[in-house]
Amino acid sequence: MQVLPKTSALIQQLKTFEPFENVPEDALDWLLEKSICTIFEPGDFIFKPNQPADHMLIILEGEYAVQFPRDGELQEIGKYGGGHITGVLPFSRMKESKAFGRVLKTVHAMGLHRDYFAEMVNVSYLMTQNLVGLMSNRIRDLTGQQYQNEKLLSLGKLSAGLAHELNNPASAMVRSAKDLRGKLKTSPEKFKSVMALSVTSEQIDQVIAALFEKIKEGPEDDRSTLEKSQMEDEMLDWLEDQGIEDAEDIAETFSEYNLGEEDLEDFKAIVGSENLSPILRWIENTLSLECLVEEISEASDRIARLIRSIKTYSHMDRGTAMEPTNIHDGIISTLIMLKYKIKQKQIQLVKSFDHELPLFPAYVGDLNQVWTNLIDNALYAMEPGGTLNIRTYRDRHFICVEITDSGKGIPQDVITRIFDPFFTTKKIGEGTGMGLDIVKKIITRHRGDIKVTSEPGQTTFMVCLPTQKLSVPQLND
Repeated sequence: MQVLPKTSALIQQLKTFEPFENVPEDALDWLLEKSICTIFEPGDFIFKPNQPADHMLIILEGEYAVQFPRDGELQEIGKYGGGHITGVLPFSRMKESKAFGRVLKTVHAMGLHRDYFAEMVNVSYLMTQNLVGLMSNRIRDLTGQQYQNEKLLSLGKLSAGLAHELNNPASAMVRSAKDLRGKLKTSPEKFKSVMALSVTSEQIDQVIAALFEKIKEGPEDDRSTLEKSQMEDEMLDWLEDQGIEDAEDIAETFSEYNLGEEDLEDFKAIVGSENLSPILRWIENTLSLECLVEEISEASDRIARLIRSIKTYSHMDRGTAMEPTNIHDGIISTLIMLKYKIKQKQIQLVKSFDHELPLFPAYVGDLNQVWTNLIDNALYAMEPGGTLNIRTYRDRHFICVEITDSGKGIPQDVITRIFDPFFTTKKIGEGTGMGLDIVKKIITRHRGDIKVTSEPGQTTFMVCLPTQKLSVPQLND
């Protein structure tokens, strides 16, 4: 970093920049006199995260990029050159930088320390006014961009869990479909073997009746793995003693449907020993097909439920106006979206819902963003094995939702600032500082209120939303 000589040419250059176009020259002389003129080379940083923001920097020439750290990477939000003003501005509450300012092309900059801002008001109110207006524009632009980033971040919070939740049933469907195809290939041969048997229609009817009874009952799920294994081993011994083909496959499938030795003896009594092997192979094939179809059906139902939850969460297929809303629909959909994260941290979820709550007018998509931010923050605050409590209840004409986590709590010197824009207690790159600001704005838009209480082991966010608009009472004269 080198010092740039101060020359009268810099005054003329400042006049070409919009904030200084109408500023008197004596005020610009003062600005140049009090500033430090610096040269930054490519690769240098004009500012870094957590670095005190003590100077207003006027970029005279060159180019630099603003890069925010996020999830271990740098997200570039823009490139800026001559005429751009960065750093702290008059009346700004900015204390430290949140991003990197990386030099791309050699930058010449003027830096005015914030200690001179009070004097600036006396030197040139016009210059101060222009810079304050610039600050307002910068806040508006950056806030809008950060709001959009926060929405994308909310989607990012859900994407990993959704991918996991969708992958499991999708993989099950693929696996079952492959097995189903294999079973279907052997079905004609097994059916042909049955048709070649010398059995009566009455015998076939008895076998079919027993078979459909087991299909109706479905696979047995109440037994332990050990009990199923013991039953399968006993059945395998019986089948091998009878010289039955495909004994292992039959034993495995029959044990799933709780078909035991007694059932096998019944089939033997119905069709005779000489016809038993083809009959049992055909029964096994039929039960396997039924089981595979059921697995595919369950997996597809699970995917359908997830898609319904996604549509409920994202408010797809609906308008953007307020509509009668069940408070629990959005909360449950959000919990489904975050299910993977809840399971990953082994969080105990306790729901205390008042199912008598009335419908209330709401912007459903916006409210779902509230639940996502609050629940995800609660999960972030807890160690593995923590407890998340979600309670809903009615308080007069308000519907209230309390989200309580068992984390370490929010320090009292921080709790008053958590709804401020750009304020975050997370590590650099793990949060935008806009999540709770967005939450508060959404709640305010619903004419509701949000409060927080915190102590070690118990932090509660309470959201209260009105069930109806309140009319102003008539005052008697």
